[in-house]
Amino acid sequence: MCHAFLTDARFYQFLFRIDQSIAEEVQAAGCRCGGVLHSACYPRKPRGFRSVLDKSYEYRLSFCCATEGCRRRTTPPSVRFLGRKVYLGVLVVLISALEGGVSPTRRRQLVDTLDVPAQTLWRWQQWWREVFAEGPWWRMERAQFIPPIAAKGLPGELLARLGGADLSERLVRLLGLIAPVTSTSRSSSLTVRTDPQNL
Repeated sequence: MCHAFLTDARFYQFLFRIDQSIAEEVQAAGCRCGGVLHSACYPRKPRGFRSVLDKSYEYRLSFCCATEGCRRRTTPPSVRFLGRKVYLGVLVVLISALEGGVSPTRRRQLVDTLDVPAQTLWRWQQWWREVFAEGPWWRMERAQFIPPIAAKGLPGELLARLGGADLSERLVRLLGLIAPVTSTSRSSSLTVRTDPQNL
């Protein structure tokens, strides 16, 4: 991977700050029952560029209602993690976007460098084309793009259409755009604001 930002710890700290901002907003809104939300983070061991990640990547921000009898868990959307996927969201997006135009040799290098099995790459492509593309959130959002983005073009074409001075800015915008699909508890009620200029 020739993009320097991928091995820059500041990039991942910036993504964590976005997640913190989202989590603060979700916590301030409280539980649907009206209760207070207390921290109940999930432990995570994301695969990818582990050497540049700090301790903030050892957990996913989440909350649990303090009201006895409710105790509902609320997990905010995330720009760091794509649901339960064990690889960093950045890698899932970027490698999936590159997959369509990568030579077999470069593909093998990606698999070896990032220790991403070929079967995992295939599953990511299936997720973009079948789960993501057919999900209710994307069915509503895709109307914003003219001409439409075909399922087989995801996420590469989506990444190419987003504005930004460079790949890192477009990637942050894409992660913010798709963040609502990373949580089932607060998926459609929150718009994630990202400002890549603060990178």
